[in-house]
Amino acid sequence: MGRLVAIMLLALVAACSPRTPPGPDVHLEGYPERLSDWRLLNVEDGTLTLTAGVKPYDLATPLFTDYALKLRTVFVPAGTAATYSVDDAFEFPVGSVISKTFYYQQYAPDWSGEVVLADGPVFANGALPLVDVRLVETRLLVRRADGWVAIPYVWNDDQTDAVLRRTGEVAPLLLHRPDGREDAFSYIVPNQNQCAGCHTVNNTTRALAPIGPKARHLNKASSFAAGLNQLDDWRASGLLRGDFTADTAPKNVDWSDDAQPLDARARAYLDANCSHCHSNVGPADTSGLDLRPGVAFGPAYGECKTPVAAGGGSGGRPFDIVPGDPDRSIFAYRLETTEPGAMMPELGRSLSHEEGVALIRAWIAAMDGGCA
Repeated sequence: MGRLVAIMLLALVAACSPRTPPGPDVHLEGYPERLSDWRLLNVEDGTLTLTAGVKPYDLATPLFTDYALKLRTVFVPAGTAATYSVDDAFEFPVGSVISKTFYYQQYAPDWSGEVVLADGPVFANGALPLVDVRLVETRLLVRRADGWVAIPYVWNDDQTDAVLRRTGEVAPLLLHRPDGREDAFSYIVPNQNQCAGCHTVNNTTRALAPIGPKARHLNKASSFAAGLNQLDDWRASGLLRGDFTADTAPKNVDWSDDAQPLDARARAYLDANCSHCHSNVGPADTSGLDLRPGVAFGPAYGECKTPVAAGGGSGGRPFDIVPGDPDRSIFAYRLETTEPGAMMPELGRSLSHEEGVALIRAWIAAMDGGCA
C-alpha cells in the first residue's frame, strides 16, 4: 500500500509541475505556415517562453526598428556549435535557427494600434509576460544545406501564434512618446525578398548571412546568465567554439551609455545600423563609405567626402561629414529624414530615431576642423 501511495504522489507531482516544451523542430526545406510549427517559442496562459535548447541573447548596440522591443534567440542542433570569428558573423552549422521577435508595449489594454515608447517589458527569468504587450512579427533565419533563408511570420490577433507572411505586411500604429507627442506611422514587415536588403552583406556572393551574432556585438555582460559575459556564456553552454576570450575579443559599447566616450558610442551606432551595407563588399559599396569599426576616420568614413551615389538624398548638403557642422553633414540628414529614397537605413524604419540622430549630431559637432 505504501509503495502505491508513493507512486501516486510522484504522479501527482509530475502532473502539477510546469511542462518543459519540447525542443525545436527545424525544417530544412519548405515554409511552414505557422511559427509554432518550428517549436522555438511557446505561448501559454498569456506568457511567452522558449523551448528546450533555444537561447536568448542581446546586442551591446542593436539596430533601430521604429522603437520596437526585440527578443532575439539562437538555436544550434545538439552536438554542434557555431564557430567564432573575430570580425564577421559566426559560422553556424546546418539546422541552426536565429529568431527575432518584434513587439511593443500597448498604450491601452484593448488593442487599438496604439503603442508606447518604452524600455520594457522584456524577456527575463525565462519568460515574457504578454500583459500589455503586442507581438507584431517574428523573423527567422534558418541555416539550410544551401545557405541561409529568411522567413517572416506575423502574429495573430489572439497573440497565440504567428502565421507565414512571405509577401510582408503593413501595420498602421500610433506611437505615444513620454513627452506627450504622438506619431502615426506604418510598421512594415518586410517581404521575404526585402530581407536580403540587409542580410546580403556581400554584394558579390549575394548570399544571406546573419548580422547580429558577431563578437563585438555579443561581447557584453549577459542579460540572461547573471555574472557571466555573454561570449563566455555561449562557449560554456556549448553554443560557440573557438580560440578567444572575452577580454581579447572586439567589443562595441552601448550607444546609449553616457559614461562611454562619444566617439565609441557613435561608432557603435553606425556599425549596428549601417556597416552591414556600408562596407568594402556590402550592398552599398558604390557609395564609397566604409562604416565598419576598424576603418580609420577619414574620407572612407565620410570625412569631407562628397556623395557618390546619394542622388537627391544629400539634402543639399555638400559632404557626408563636415567636422564641427552637423547641419551641413549628409549623415545627420539621412538618419533624420523619413523621406523614401533619402532616409538611411532604407529599410526597417518609418520613424526617425531621435535619440540616435542626436548622438550622431553631437559626435559631428564635437569634431575639430571643417571642409574646404
